[in-house]
Amino acid sequence: MKRTTKIEAIMPVSKLRVAAYCRVSTASDEQKASLNTQKTHYETYIRSNPEWEYAGLYYDQGISGTSQNGRNGLLAMISDCEKRKIDLVLTKSISRFARNTTDCIEITRKLLRFGVRILFEKENIDTGSMESELMLSILGSLAESESVSISENEKWSVRKRFENDTYVISVPPYGYKNENGRMVIVQEQAAIVKEIFADILSGKTSSQIAEKLNGQGIVTVRGGRWRAESITELISNEKYVGDALFQKTYTDSSFIRHRNHGVCNQYLITEHHEPIVSHEVFDRANEIIKFRRKGNCDTKKYQNRYGFSGKIICGECGSVFKRRIHYTVSGSYTAWCCKNHLQNINACSMKYVTDDSLKSAFLIMINKLIFGRKYVLTPLLRKLQKEGRNKRLKECDDMISKNIESQQILLKLLSSGMIDGDIYTQENTGLKNEFDKLQKEKSLISAENREEKITELKKLIRFTGENNCIEEYRDSLFSEFVDHIRIISRHEAEFHLKCGLVLTEELIE
Repeated sequence: MKRTTKIEAIMPVSKLRVAAYCRVSTASDEQKASLNTQKTHYETYIRSNPEWEYAGLYYDQGISGTSQNGRNGLLAMISDCEKRKIDLVLTKSISRFARNTTDCIEITRKLLRFGVRILFEKENIDTGSMESELMLSILGSLAESESVSISENEKWSVRKRFENDTYVISVPPYGYKNENGRMVIVQEQAAIVKEIFADILSGKTSSQIAEKLNGQGIVTVRGGRWRAESITELISNEKYVGDALFQKTYTDSSFIRHRNHGVCNQYLITEHHEPIVSHEVFDRANEIIKFRRKGNCDTKKYQNRYGFSGKIICGECGSVFKRRIHYTVSGSYTAWCCKNHLQNINACSMKYVTDDSLKSAFLIMINKLIFGRKYVLTPLLRKLQKEGRNKRLKECDDMISKNIESQQILLKLLSSGMIDGDIYTQENTGLKNEFDKLQKEKSLISAENREEKITELKKLIRFTGENNCIEEYRDSLFSEFVDHIRIISRHEAEFHLKCGLVLTEELIE
């Protein structure tokens, strides 16, 4: 009799493809040895398991680990997981894998979507068998706290080097190089720096200078192309006068970098290295840049395009307003918006005002002056004609001289070691703020020429005496009598007249 015997097929055993990830946070010799030890350990460990197939070793060296950014080894591993080249990832601990809880959870979830588990050896956590992310989240938070502690220790060390003048600027600005831990001048580049400052003083814009340098084939310190922002940053860099201001930026508890606007101490070291330009040239160039930033643009064509162009100032941040067209379902309307708010809504909260509301407010103001000419304008003229030389101008000069003397004394105290850097910075900041206020007040007083104001006031009195009521807005009329408008809010504006009067009007939408 025939018999049939079933022979069971021998299914090939699919090995688990296992990779490892390791990281050290600095590039020191000690940490390099640690990295080599980890690499040897994982390769031997994976190959010794008959059920595993070695799928590679990924590592990062000299990376802080506070986020995924810049960790090429980690990113390469994630990419291979997505390509289904890896089934399991081994890593020493959560703190070696990700010191940011958000990143840790995000990467874990991403790899699980690709069918890849992570085994954290120190914590004995296998993400494939977890019923929830609670333990991983808790341990991730602990690792993040550890990272914050390490970061604070590193910051303390850097601050001490600031105070002791032992901090080495790793990437000196254009015009300098690092030689034995000190900044020294690169003569060829220094000549370009001097030319840039000279161009600014001659009236050229940052964009024009950048275009010229790019046309000449001159590259930046990092080998890139020049931009207008590059020129502006160069002009404002105090290192070109031989000083060094440290801690211009700081990192918060979430490892996000910010500009330091007084949140943390700064450290100013004068005569830190050889200067390229004088303080006088540096100050004049920065005054020009500051003037342009306030909206006194290089192109007068734009300034004169509309009556309000360049003449509407934000009462919150001091920036100029730009003209915009707003579109709605029923049509469109013209509005004026703070330039600073347009670029960054967090920098200034001032919202737009409509073109029609400004024109209406101007008409109301000019008609008030027509009807109240005898009670406002005529008494003001008599007062101006009786006034003598402004005493406040002389007071400002005296106070500015005392302020400069105090700054010089403070600098001598710092140089002689009689006061420390923190006290110097605190006191000097107060003196500089006072100096800036006095300079602004002096400029304002000087600009308020009495004879000029009398002339403008007589012109306004003559106009208001010849007209009964103005019913239609005209740019020419606005330009003739108004110096600028200061926006207090969307509902209120100050009209600063050329004759010196400041009148507040309601803005009605």
